Amino acid sequence: MTVHRQFPEDDPGRPVRTVAVPGCTLAVSSIEPRRPGLPPAVMVHGLGGSTQNWADLMAELSEDVDAEAVDLPGFGQSPPPDHGDLSVSGLARAVADCVEITGRGPVHLFGNSLGGAVAVRLAARRPDLVRTLTLVSPALPELPPQRSALPTGLLAVPGVPRLLTRLTAGQSVERRAAALLDLVYGDPALIPPERRADAVEEYRRRMALPYATDVLASSARGIVRAYTEWGGQSLWRQAERVRVPVLLVYGLRDRLVSYRSARRACLAFPDARLLVLPDSGHVAMMEHPVRVARAFRELVAETERGAVPRR
Repeated sequence: MTVHRQFPEDDPGRPVRTVAVPGCTLAVSSIEPRRPGLPPAVMVHGLGGSTQNWADLMAELSEDVDAEAVDLPGFGQSPPPDHGDLSVSGLARAVADCVEITGRGPVHLFGNSLGGAVAVRLAARRPDLVRTLTLVSPALPELPPQRSALPTGLLAVPGVPRLLTRLTAGQSVERRAAALLDLVYGDPALIPPERRADAVEEYRRRMALPYATDVLASSARGIVRAYTEWGGQSLWRQAERVRVPVLLVYGLRDRLVSYRSARRACLAFPDARLLVLPDSGHVAMMEHPVRVARAFRELVAETERGAVPRR
């Protein structure tokens, strides 16, 4: 069932309601669409992210879709799941349950990084819930990963997250948040001051949660596990089963997901389009929401014209 919960008016960007799904409760944020009757959209953030990652894109698309962003279990305002399953499959089930319980499907599904892997698995397993798929730097298996992504992969190693927490204990929240922004943005100097302040406050809030480190480690292990799955469980094989139109967004300055995987992604999805942003990093929907929104509109317009998939 859906449980509505209002958040303080002076706390913008926070979820406006929660949705109870089997095993967990998900916090969901949205903005008021410009007019009634717009098609629904659901947006899924990456590792360590939250619904705030989609705020600018949701605003850009407020005339096109009725968008909601979901805090994955253990992230943002969502508590960890009761069953402890933070695998890609577990997260995909939670998002699918949210779409189904709220009766919003089929939706335009968006995913970034870990959220991209979750969205691919959901679209392959539950095609009835998805009408288009937009993937921003999706965490699809890339072997070997680029060197700048290795520290993130180390989060999956038992003991490493807590070691890193101890090593950075003397650093200010501002410094640690800045290091994260440097990692995911193509040009951190272009981050608006208010967005940087939001990131600092979100980092401060998250690090105060007793389960933050464990959730980050478990989710990182879920990604690593998904990278090693074969056969029908392989994310690349599941990409081949996705029959809805797909928009792929990659940045040439991405330090976590290499652009070299874009070619394989274009070949894997039966009906894919590619947007390359030379000056973008890992979070193009935050760095370039106008350009991502434009590409999404083109995807929808092409779909509505009945364009024939490549194969």
